[in-house]
Amino acid sequence: MQNMAAPYSRVLALAKAQCRIFSMTFNPERLRLGNKILRQRLRGPAFAAWYPKKTVSFRDLQDTYRPLGLTMFDEAEDDREEAIQMYNNFSLHLKSR
Repeated sequence: MQNMAAPYSRVLALAKAQCRIFSMTFNPERLRLGNKILRQRLRGPAFAAWYPKKTVSFRDLQDTYRPLGLTMFDEAEDDREEAIQMYNNFSLHLKSR
C-alpha cells in the first residue's frame, strides 16, 4: 500500500487558502496572537447599558443657578469642608508641639 500523506507545503497552501476564504488569520507557527479574543464582540457598550443614566445632582443645580446670582446651601459639602478644616487645625496643633 502506498503512503497517501500530502506534502507539508500542500497542507500549508490549503490552510492559507482556507484562512483567506473564511477571513481567518493564517498562523502556521501557531503563535498565541489573541485573535480569538479580538474577534469577539466588545463588552463595553453592554456594561455601560447595565448602569442607570446619571441623574441630576445637587452640584448640577448649583451650577445652573449660579449665573443668576442664586446660591444654595449644600449641607453635605459644608460638612465636608468643616471636616477638612478640623483636620487642618488638628495637624497644625500637632506640629506646634
